[in-house]
Amino acid sequence: MSDNIDDYIQQGMFGTKQTKPDERRKFLGTIRERIVIALTQEQVKEQGIYKQVEDAIKENKKARLYLNGNINYGVLSKYTKIASKHGVNYTFVTNKKHNSEIGLLLAYDHAINKEEIYVKKEIPTPTPQQIKNEKKGLLSILSKLFKQQN
Repeated sequence: MSDNIDDYIQQGMFGTKQTKPDERRKFLGTIRERIVIALTQEQVKEQGIYKQVEDAIKENKKARLYLNGNINYGVLSKYTKIASKHGVNYTFVTNKKHNSEIGLLLAYDHAINKEEIYVKKEIPTPTPQQIKNEKKGLLSILSKLFKQQN
């Protein structure tokens, strides 16, 4: 009985105990096992949007979009518009004591245990025309150098 009273007093003084507090700080208040997709702050700040995030929002309408409130709203608005367009709720999470490297994530309120949640920036494969133009550019530079030396 005294354990229950101690727990009750502790809860009253400090709030409900949270599971995995470090993980929750990192993942904007949620835990890893609930996440569908995540972007770093750096990725969120890039021009344009990540198609993978838009696709994930379209496919997971019952999930919630969490946005790092330490990032300028103007930067985040491109993703809030997509969420609104597809009827997905979103939340700004601002932690004054800890600025997570996560900029955005889409998560459920239950575990889904997705193996890969981070979007990797893809380096576009050059087209044959781009390779041809690159070679022309290099050859013209070399020919100009040799002409100047003669």
